Amino acid sequence: MPILTAELAQDIVSRTMRIIPFNVNVMDAQGAILGSGDAGRLGQLHDGALLALAQRRTVEIDEATAGKLHGSRPGINLPLQVDGRIAGVVGLTGQPEQVRQFGELVRLTAEMILEQAQLQRALQHDARQREAFVLEWIREESDAALDAWAQRLGLRLDQNHVALSLQLDATDLAADQAQAALQQLQAALATRWPRLLSAVAAPYELVLVEACSEDGEAEGGTQLRRRLHALNAWLEQADTPDYHLGMGIALPGRDGAAQSCRSARAAARIGRQRQPERRAHSYYELTLPVLLSDLNHGWQAQQLRLPLRRLEHAGKSGLRRTAEAWFAHQSHPGATARALHIHRNTLDYRLARIAEITGLDLQRHEDRFRLYIALLLG
Repeated sequence: MPILTAELAQDIVSRTMRIIPFNVNVMDAQGAILGSGDAGRLGQLHDGALLALAQRRTVEIDEATAGKLHGSRPGINLPLQVDGRIAGVVGLTGQPEQVRQFGELVRLTAEMILEQAQLQRALQHDARQREAFVLEWIREESDAALDAWAQRLGLRLDQNHVALSLQLDATDLAADQAQAALQQLQAALATRWPRLLSAVAAPYELVLVEACSEDGEAEGGTQLRRRLHALNAWLEQADTPDYHLGMGIALPGRDGAAQSCRSARAAARIGRQRQPERRAHSYYELTLPVLLSDLNHGWQAQQLRLPLRRLEHAGKSGLRRTAEAWFAHQSHPGATARALHIHRNTLDYRLARIAEITGLDLQRHEDRFRLYIALLLG
């Protein structure tokens, strides 16, 4: 793709003509006028620019010379160089002795605009490459080519990485609005946290992946938690549409990001169900329900839910709330009774009824665990 485009050429013309009192033309590397203060000259071949391109130097054209050249008027034509290559020519219309003093200023301005555009294009290309890499990395089965791809991008797959899943609420947001919001957030996050990799993975989801220390489990209670809270606070300040943010487990390796992403999505989903008033949810706070989330289907799930189904069939929804409060207070009778605003004897009666209906012996650790899992799976 050429460095100098018609859009950039006209941008150069607009900017420079605001500061000098002469017409400006911008020609491509073939001498065609791409941008001009005189719209009637667009697309014409400029012989003065061709001379500047052929001789690789500034060419001045007076009245006498202009009469011998096609498409030329008196003025000065200066080659534009970017990274040592001639990208085109900028020309100022007027008597050479009048426009000469502005020539170098206009050339420097034009070259600066082209260099900025080239840098922006390179950054956009790099961002697209990184996004494509993230989408491949979070797939369940990535191939060995991912290692070479990571090396080209300067990434180390042997490091621990943690994935986060930012999910927008689809209730009041159309898919195109969600896409636009996610892309804006993605661009802002790239500026705020340059090391944070990101990819729009679904119409309402932005996946983020970041390197962390070797000891992901230790970080789960400290650095990763602070990172989640900092990101959540930033999202709230950015007036992000209604969202939930899930952080996964920190893992190394080619498969680490995919596994972390799956746990991040599960954390967001489970956290939204359990604590809808909260925006940010972490695997490290929901470890057991996240680990059990893949057991939500099949005959195993039916058996694990059986104690809860028996309570529901008996029409004892209040007993479920009692069991949830009991586990939430570490099976402590006094704390559970106070939380439910009931007498200890009433609690004992309810626990006995739970045991009778479910067929579980709540004095046995295994049976308690079965009831706890049933409640987690819902």
